[in-house]
This record gives sequence, structure tokens and C-alpha cells, in this order.
Amino acid sequence: MEIEVNSANMNFLECFSSPTRVRIIELLGAGPMNIKSLSEALDIKSPIVTRHIHMLEGAGIVRSESAAGKRGMQKICYLELTHATLMFKGNAAVRERSRYFVSLPVGTYSSFEVKPTCGLASETNMIGMCDDPRYFADPEHVHARVLWFGSGYVEYRIPNYMVNTERPNSLEISLEICSETPCTVDHLPTDIVFSVNGSEVGTWTYPGNFGSERGIYTPSWWYKNIHHGLMKTIRITTQGSFIDGVKVSNVTIGELSLSYDKEILFRIACSATAKNCGGVTLFGKGFGNYNHDIEVTLRCK
Repeated sequence: MEIEVNSANMNFLECFSSPTRVRIIELLGAGPMNIKSLSEALDIKSPIVTRHIHMLEGAGIVRSESAAGKRGMQKICYLELTHATLMFKGNAAVRERSRYFVSLPVGTYSSFEVKPTCGLASETNMIGMCDDPRYFADPEHVHARVLWFGSGYVEYRIPNYMVNTERPNSLEISLEICSETPCTVDHLPTDIVFSVNGSEVGTWTYPGNFGSERGIYTPSWWYKNIHHGLMKTIRITTQGSFIDGVKVSNVTIGELSLSYDKEILFRIACSATAKNCGGVTLFGKGFGNYNHDIEVTLRCK
């Protein structure tokens, strides 16, 4: 996200003038929290926290959702923005004319090759049998809201809505992900490779230390030992490829062969020969902690 430093963006810039709001961003960077938990961590009253959250929401930095709690509804807050670039010179509106967004359910992969342990589930039931890769080809797979595999890959076809006069400026993909969950143990890391149009843009090693907490949105019928993942954002720009703002490779947007008349292929893989082969779990709406699918933003100039 690029933000010009000017009076039109004061709502965003003023968010960082308060130590309390900066501290809220730090806390939410570690995971979602409700208003009460934020109030206790900050040692300030809940109505004051709510006002700060409202300002951060207005700037697009934080989002919140209502969820059932022990004593009625509660407001769960999430860090929505993972990084931003301040533009002190130039006109970002000229450089970036178009922004295309699409949300892909985790079950809408176009190809796969997976090894057990593996499986899929919708919000209401299992899809097929566990540990049988054949069910990844079942037509019902498009309804999956969570999937997992011990090694292999799933690949998605991302719609490309560029027009022929535009050129890609950046590609951003956000998703909730962790190791192969149902049989996981704490501290089991896994090397997960992200590829776009056949080019490996980066590898992320899941630390494997989230083996005890149940996902906020995981349905009550779910009986397996499933847990939430971490929200990761892959961003490919003219400067290289980044995961959560950290550069992971020199692959640039210009090297991905993005063309207005071709879809974008996005692959998530864990090799059986990787140093850390802990598998992959993808969480979509209705599972995990973030309640959204694979979100893709393509910016053009």
C-alpha cells in the first residue's frame, strides 16, 4: 500500500501520532484480540480503546468483527494492513491507475498433487475420507473451507482483469496458513514455498509453535485437532518479492510474465525432500482466526 504524505491522507498519518494506537498495532501484530483484552494490556478503559480502534479502522489499518463471547457479543480486532510505503514525492495516483481484487475460497484450486496426511472440509462437514488424496479431485472440493496435506502442492488460477494498455505494478496475496494441522505437534516447523507463474517467489518457514489454541472461527462440530494459522502476505513488486514486508527473493513483478490475456497461477507447496517437511494447512472463511479466504490484489500502472 502506498500513501502520499499530504493533507488528504491525514486520517492515516494521524494514527501514528498516538503511542496508544502504535501499541495497539504492535499487540494486534501478534494476533487478534478483543476490546477487553486490549484494555487490560494497555491499562486503559474499554471506551477509550474503542475510539482508538475506530480511528484505525477508518484508516484501513485495523478491522474488527463481532463474535459470540461468554457474556454476549464481543468485538474481535485484527491487524488488516501488513505494510505501507510513505510517498514524499510524486503522484501515486498517476503511477497506479487500477486496482483489481479477488477473493478465492481455499477449495477452488485448479490442480494439486498431495500426499497424506491430507483432507478437506466445508463449514458443515468433511469432504470425503481423510488421508485419501483422491477426494481432492471430488467436485465438492470447491466448497472446502479448510484443507491440509503432508507434502505436495495446491495451485490456484487467479483471474486477471488487466486491460491491454496496463502494466502490473505489484501483486499481493494474503492467506492464513500453517503446517499440516490434524496430526501436528508443537514446534514442528515446515518450509512452505510460494510460486507465481512457475517462478518461486519465496519460502516461509512456519515456526510450529501454535499447537494448543483452537481457531476462533472453527465450527463447533469440528472434532479434529485443528488450530489456527498465521496471516501471511506475499507481495511481488518492481523491487523484488516480500513476505510480511521482509524481502525473500529478487524475483520482480516484471519477471512473472503477467499478461492481460492470461490468468495468474499461484502455487503453495511443501516438498517431501524439504529440510522441514511439516506439510501445509490452509484456512478459509469459517475456520482459523481470520475468517477470510485467499485475497489477491493486483495493482497496475
